[in-house]
Amino acid sequence: MNVDRNTPVNGSAPANNGAPRSATRGLAKMVLVAFAAFGFSFSLIPLYRIACEKVLGIRLERTAAEGVANARPSSERVVTVQFDGGVNSKLPWQFAPNQLTMTVRPGEQYEATYKATNTSTRPIVGSAVPSVAPARASGYFSKTECFCFTAQTLQAGETRDMPVRFIVDPNLPSDVQTITLSYTFFKNDALTSKLAGSTGASHAGP
Repeated sequence: MNVDRNTPVNGSAPANNGAPRSATRGLAKMVLVAFAAFGFSFSLIPLYRIACEKVLGIRLERTAAEGVANARPSSERVVTVQFDGGVNSKLPWQFAPNQLTMTVRPGEQYEATYKATNTSTRPIVGSAVPSVAPARASGYFSKTECFCFTAQTLQAGETRDMPVRFIVDPNLPSDVQTITLSYTFFKNDALTSKLAGSTGASHAGP
């Protein structure tokens, strides 16, 4: 009598019915192990930071997001900017700020103006030299636009408002509460002589 090897004997079930269930359980365990390893790898970052900073005394650099979150908003601080101006004795001009003080927030741009008047009877070229006090605040005071960047020409009797735009660096030392911006105008002899020569030539005509 021939017996088919694939036919169950005495009605018993095939021996491999439990294989699919075992494979499913094995796959589930692998997925759980993978997720656990992934979570553990991320937990190492704060643990490593704590170990370095608390145990070894090494301070690690903060990420950009942490820096923004921990930074003190610039709106919490204000600084007083004082304005001053004058002219050298050789320059027949009147020169002064249009405002004496301004309250500013570090990190924001502001504009102030100075008024200059040529009180002489001829055109004159002047150059302004700025200064910032206290001296250690000069590196934290940035002029983005200023009449002092170029020489200024005023015709006889002319009056002009001259703007200066500036930003106070948020990193300004906390004990500096007041900054003074001052300008002194000097006569630019070379450019004034050149201007006078060109004006005289044009008036002489052919």
